Amino acid sequence: MTEVLLATRNKGKVKEFQSLLDGLGLTFRTLDDFPNTAEVREDGTSFEANAIKKASEYSKATGMIAIADDSGLVVDALDGGPGVYSSRYAGDAADDDDNNEKLILAMKGFPKGRRGAAFVCVVAAARPDGSTITSEGRCEGEIISSKKGGGGFGYDPLFYIPGFGCTMAELASDKKNEISHRGKAVKKFKDRFLDFSGSP
Repeated sequence: MTEVLLATRNKGKVKEFQSLLDGLGLTFRTLDDFPNTAEVREDGTSFEANAIKKASEYSKATGMIAIADDSGLVVDALDGGPGVYSSRYAGDAADDDDNNEKLILAMKGFPKGRRGAAFVCVVAAARPDGSTITSEGRCEGEIISSKKGGGGFGYDPLFYIPGFGCTMAELASDKKNEISHRGKAVKKFKDRFLDFSGSP
């Protein structure tokens, strides 16, 4: 089995990645297995730049093939914000509740027709030699005015998907993996990753 680093400490992401990459014959480790590894600063101006930087630097630090993603919420009425700042929208020490509350306030006064948004995810893999691959996925929806659903994480309770009549947080995990931005990105990523991980 190929041992791969999932370059995150976010348990929600780890669970989703393990499910999405099931069947590839991989053994996963996470950053929790490398407590002395320095955090990579996500200072890129795009999801792709941040994903590549994280995968590359953690791969070099651990000597393993590393998979990383950068993902976030892009809201039309907020000129694409919070974008790459999604995880720290309400500040560096913010948690999901803080970020959701700030988004609710930011969207106050916007009518239904102006609440369009998308979740965007870029997945990157890197080898210690510096080579990388990436893929991108998007999920379109709209922002509602109060949280609904107890599943998922991040902005899932505020992200309403008209085609399903519910928020991302109300979807069963298998359905979420099928339609989510991360699910779409990883689906495109999987076929390429087998060749990438087996390359010399």
